[in-house]
Amino acid sequence: MTRTHAILAALCVSVFTVGTAEYVVSGLLPQIRADLEVSVSTAGQAVTVYALGVVAGGPVVAVLTAGMPRRRLALGLMLLFTAGSAICALAPSYELLLTGRLVSSFSHAAFVALALMVATGVVPPDRTGTAVATVASGFTAATVLGVPLGALLGEHAGWRATFAVLTAAALAGTALLSVALPAQPAPATRLRDEVRAVTRRPVLAVMAATAVGFSSVAVVFTYIAPLLMRTSGFSATAVSGLLFAYGAGGFLGNLIAGRLADTSLGATVRGVLGGLAGVLALTPFAVLWPPTAVAAVLVFGLLSTATIAPLQGLLLRHAGDAPTLAVSVNVGAFNLGVAAGSAVGGVIVSAGALRWTGLAGAALALTGLALTRLALPRTSPPAPPVAADAPCAADGAADTMADTVVTCDAVHAHDRAVPCGDRP
Repeated sequence: MTRTHAILAALCVSVFTVGTAEYVVSGLLPQIRADLEVSVSTAGQAVTVYALGVVAGGPVVAVLTAGMPRRRLALGLMLLFTAGSAICALAPSYELLLTGRLVSSFSHAAFVALALMVATGVVPPDRTGTAVATVASGFTAATVLGVPLGALLGEHAGWRATFAVLTAAALAGTALLSVALPAQPAPATRLRDEVRAVTRRPVLAVMAATAVGFSSVAVVFTYIAPLLMRTSGFSATAVSGLLFAYGAGGFLGNLIAGRLADTSLGATVRGVLGGLAGVLALTPFAVLWPPTAVAAVLVFGLLSTATIAPLQGLLLRHAGDAPTLAVSVNVGAFNLGVAAGSAVGGVIVSAGALRWTGLAGAALALTGLALTRLALPRTSPPAPPVAADAPCAADGAADTMADTVVTCDAVHAHDRAVPCGDRP
């Protein structure tokens, strides 16, 4: 195994642990409710508190730690996450459980942002998409394996046992990072460089596309189990199998999209969001017949996480040399999108329109696609060649300027007009 592979593997394992901790509480709610003597809705606030900590605390932590060497920062953030998980494992009360969740959440966005930047820094520029997808596969694997296994452990050994295992896994991830990550100097960027990068229009557009794009997934996926059971007629066991297939599809879709992003970033962004809009628009009709419902779930799963690598690559391209705060905020945008999509889906379901959540998801995906137009480079068709003896402008014509060539670099898209007299 090369040093690069070792670094990516250590980052992926650590992200798997963090991702499992974020989602596993949903499967532990019955045990938490009974043990701490709170309602299910109150126990569910452990999920909300974590999400709020990621959205609000992540950028703050990123700013406060922007000047730290990356290896030391990665280890510190994982130890902070470990401490939060340990508090949860030992929590004798609901209030202390929320405290542990909040502590863990503060490290989440900053660590994931750091992991993505480290991953893209150890590979050639034309492998950025693959590196992002490799790290992000830790999250998709957490959905497929970590969350179900954590819920199963909580059912048989208690919810605290799940957090105890997460604490041990976080310590193991910290040890792996301490061995794999090389010593690096602190980033040379200043706070104002980070703020300037995060406020650029293309960066803001990518963040908005991330939030809206993932809300399109959440608006349908949050209620996919009752949709398949009530409308398609699947049993609970069959739905469990379909959800596993959905998660496996998300794992593969993320890796495939990473490779495609290395080949053509713009086409991958457009293709994934366009495809997501298409499958979501067809879902209300596909669920009426079990075979087409299965096909819709499989394609939906394949595309559900395929936006991660291309959108992250697009963000890094525009953030330039000061990506820390931008990537951290984008991680928060992902969580915000999931929360917003779930809320929108809840409103639709409450109105008795469970079958039609797909149309709302399709509209959100198309909105995300439209937002990416503000960040993707625009190209103009090449102009016909001009003869050497041709006049610079025909009589009465207004084209005293030649072709406008539109380029897009890591910072801005610039329009550059070339005077006709400067043509070769």
